[in-house]
Amino acid sequence: MAPTVADRLLERLGEWDVKQVFGFPGDGINGLIAAWGRAESPPQFVQARHEEMAAFEAVGYAKFSGQVGVCAATSGPGAIHLLNGLYDAKLDHVPVVAIVGQTARSAMGGSYQQEVDLQSLFKDVCSEYVQTCMVPEQLPNLIDRAIRIAVTESAPTCVIIPGDVQELEYVTPGNGMKDVPSSLGTVSSTAAPDPSGVRAAAELLNAGTKVALLVGQGARGCVQELTEVAESLGAGAAKALLGKDVLSDTLPWVTGPIGLLGSTASYRMMQNCDTLLTVGSNFPYLNFMPGLEQARAVQIDRSGKWIGMRYPYEINLVGDAKTTLQQLIPLLNRNADRSFRETVESDVAAWWNDVERRAMTGADPINPMRIFHELSRQLPADAMVSSDSGTAANWYARQLKFHGDIRGTLSGTLATMGPGVPYAIGAKWAFPDRPSIALVGDGAMQMNGTAELITVSRYWEQWTDPHLIVAVLHNNDLNQVTWELRAMAGSPTFPESQSLPDVDYAGFARSLGLAGVNIDDPEELAGAWRTALSADRPTVLDIRCDASVPPIPPHTTFEQLKSMAGALLKGDEDTWGVVKEGVKQKMQQYLPGEKH
Repeated sequence: MAPTVADRLLERLGEWDVKQVFGFPGDGINGLIAAWGRAESPPQFVQARHEEMAAFEAVGYAKFSGQVGVCAATSGPGAIHLLNGLYDAKLDHVPVVAIVGQTARSAMGGSYQQEVDLQSLFKDVCSEYVQTCMVPEQLPNLIDRAIRIAVTESAPTCVIIPGDVQELEYVTPGNGMKDVPSSLGTVSSTAAPDPSGVRAAAELLNAGTKVALLVGQGARGCVQELTEVAESLGAGAAKALLGKDVLSDTLPWVTGPIGLLGSTASYRMMQNCDTLLTVGSNFPYLNFMPGLEQARAVQIDRSGKWIGMRYPYEINLVGDAKTTLQQLIPLLNRNADRSFRETVESDVAAWWNDVERRAMTGADPINPMRIFHELSRQLPADAMVSSDSGTAANWYARQLKFHGDIRGTLSGTLATMGPGVPYAIGAKWAFPDRPSIALVGDGAMQMNGTAELITVSRYWEQWTDPHLIVAVLHNNDLNQVTWELRAMAGSPTFPESQSLPDVDYAGFARSLGLAGVNIDDPEELAGAWRTALSADRPTVLDIRCDASVPPIPPHTTFEQLKSMAGALLKGDEDTWGVVKEGVKQKMQQYLPGEKH
């Protein structure tokens, strides 16, 4: 039988070295599913429980591997379900290609069942490239461009293929005037800034006496260069949330996270610096940056579209981070005054001491920070860690001490609920020989993480390393929103919206043949992590923790405290628990001596 368009599509993806496509079937992609049934080589169809999860798994794969992730969905509702995951890719600058079905060409425009204007639907989220394949000859060019643009622009793209086109006999593009041939592969280029701009940046940085670095995911792979810059300038370095794995937290001059989820060390460094160098970060919160008249600043970013928009930088260097830093380093002078650096290192040491104290403070039954702290002590050097949004993101940012080759990510800019577990699944397909850990709240777990455990149970035996661990922060509360109601809206908690049904997550895992451990004693945490990290199968740690432990930043503003106090006075159902745990946590910043 002659190959169909769908057969050629799978073959072309294989030629691009795509190993997996995350998806869910439907009649809008029947031709594609049938082609998978005939295929004798990759890519493998990985069935998620929902199209949104398929998109998240593709995003997780792309984030951890650095390669393009691919997802597939049927027409109409299936295509709509992809959107949240694709927006996550767009806002965090991740290469993902969506392959989407559509009703037959003969029915398009006729208000046919499940017919949606997919070009309009995807034109924002896949603004870099969204096209519909109307004849077989278009196919290779559309797929090739979708992949190239996704990789080059670090963005999601989309190819829409009507159901009848999928089943047509494939026809190779000819050599006519309006035929568009195509080709595989891309030899990437490395952008470098103008040398005069680099010299000007070096002069500005050399003039500074208190230099702060802000690094983001765009600086990944630049450990040596960032270290040399920091050593020359006597600088400290804060990390944007998506750049948590860029620099090791064991380096004494790395101040850790910045912003609402940030450290006191980062906050103090930014408040006291006179010079700022931002590398590969689009961190948006001006109130955590140096004052507008306080610091002179330089930014390095690979894209002119994203540079110079968050702070009044004097010099904006458009170029690859590694290449630009390598050009900059020989022009930097060693700052003989190390007092700022010494202050930074002292603040970093104090911060990590505070982190431990906060984690080891008692709660009822378990302090959620201790969950992360005990993991941090045992994190394998090759672990892949994903956090969900919510309070889990607070503890991920502050409590985990990354080292070695640990990789970590979350939904940074979109901050959507639900990607923690599918990210971890995508990570296992990227590196099946490395442990993958998802840290999720029970709200996100109920939203979709529990269902995706079924996906884990289906595929885990294909992975070289069996360790995929899901730790559930089980407090029966949509905790982040509860705290935002108190601190931002000045409103007491609204139980009808915030309370969650009680679910045995570990029991559900055991019913699927996975390992499941229920924990309600803080002294069991260290052993539970050891057990999960040495288990012969994926594990769910169902950890009962205290919803009253506040995720408010260590550098809480007066307005935030005033708003929260007002909420409590209005009759919050957990007033005493909040006050008790909040006071206990705040005291840890000031008490000398041993842990409390």
